[in-house]
Amino acid sequence: MDLPDSLLRRARKVARERGTTLRQILIEGLTATLDRKAPVQKYRLRDRSYGEGGLVTGLTWSDTERLDELAYGDRG
Repeated sequence: MDLPDSLLRRARKVARERGTTLRQILIEGLTATLDRKAPVQKYRLRDRSYGEGGLVTGLTWSDTERLDELAYGDRG
């Protein structure tokens, strides 16, 4: 493990103050970091629609075959 000298000095100081080992300080810090749950960010697609009103009149988002045909033509 390659730790910055300043961080290692701080960790050793904290270990001495707590009357524990550097190993225990590292274990506690790593455990706390791994146990912390990262906030789940829901992906949101940006609105890249052209003009106003959404889809062409008569077309709905559930018309997947027609949407594929319009988007990909003979390629898809």
